[in-house]
Amino acid sequence: MAEGDSLRYRTRFGSKKNQEMNHVGYSDENYVEEIQLNSDTEVMEKPCPVQIVLAHEDDHNFELDEKALESILMQEHIRDLNVVVLSVAGAFRKGKSFLLDFMLRFMYSQSSSSWIGGDLEPLTGFTWRGGCERETTGIQIWNEVFVVQKPNGSKVAVILMDTQGAFDSQSTIKDCATVFALSTMTSSVQVYNLSQNIQEDDLQHLQLFTEYGRLAMEEIYRKPFQTLMFLIRDWSYPYEHSYGLEGGNQFLEKRLQVKQNQHEELQNVRKHIHSCFTNISCFLLPHPGLKVATNPYFDGRLAEIDDEFKKQLRELVPLLLAPENLVVKEIGGSKMTCRDLLEYFKAYIKIYQGEELPHPKSMLQATAEANNMAAVAGAKDTYSKGMEQVCFVSERDYV
Repeated sequence: MAEGDSLRYRTRFGSKKNQEMNHVGYSDENYVEEIQLNSDTEVMEKPCPVQIVLAHEDDHNFELDEKALESILMQEHIRDLNVVVLSVAGAFRKGKSFLLDFMLRFMYSQSSSSWIGGDLEPLTGFTWRGGCERETTGIQIWNEVFVVQKPNGSKVAVILMDTQGAFDSQSTIKDCATVFALSTMTSSVQVYNLSQNIQEDDLQHLQLFTEYGRLAMEEIYRKPFQTLMFLIRDWSYPYEHSYGLEGGNQFLEKRLQVKQNQHEELQNVRKHIHSCFTNISCFLLPHPGLKVATNPYFDGRLAEIDDEFKKQLRELVPLLLAPENLVVKEIGGSKMTCRDLLEYFKAYIKIYQGEELPHPKSMLQATAEANNMAAVAGAKDTYSKGMEQVCFVSERDYV
């Protein structure tokens, strides 16, 4: 059983209850930030998850909240920085939001060796709860973008993304494919969150998106997606493959191996996955313990989590988010900024708003369209800044 199956409901930072809580690394000065956007001043409240892709259950359609996404990505201090997007996707009720909240702790406390938090500190951040019903719908991102300096001195903007769990009783196959595809196409690191093992249907679901990748490769001769990490939760066979990255990669190599005696369909799935991701890895994470799985009032306190799980968590999170390991988002070999990412979201959401899954060709066209729109937006901003400087100099000389 994954820890997500028995986690107590946690409210968002925006609620009155959570405003009274302290989160690792937060300070009152950082809670309110004024953002200048399109000549309108908006106030960003305390850090919290923001819904950027809305899921409409009545017609099984998805809508991009452009205003919400723009208010985050177009902040002046980050909009022209190269962007790192880490997404966690997979089946529902498997602890994705729970994991992301530990990632938040790391991002807020990178300079501290005790980033994982205190033994009695409740886990807060992205909304999560116990039980068998889904919690997250659509796609959410944390509204505070983290600016991190890499070892080479460059600064990047880091975004954490949470996605609607797949294969619940209210989602169609198209719904699941849409969320997974959008998160894969817009992220630089996709964490594929699985329970206990990698089964054949897990690989087949990935194949839905490798079709786009194969077509894109024919056009640009590059692998379209970047980093894919299989994260196996509740791993029960450490005597065969040890916990962590090394054991995970050994296990993954066996699972993705193409054999002569395999059926052609099984071979194709594996070949497509290899051909579409630049880097593929696997991490084996142990079960967090019976107290987590059976206590309906569990609120994320480390005191109730098994030591082996905490040990592996201390390895996993820096592996993904330490400055030297950050992966900048690229499309077609070009690094993306926050401003660019906004345009790509706008283009990609359009192709998933019909009744059928889009043809891979339309995805390629959407990528080209977004690339053009991002270039136009960048050129317009450069022109505006240049004209402001010219006008300021002219006025000063005239006076």
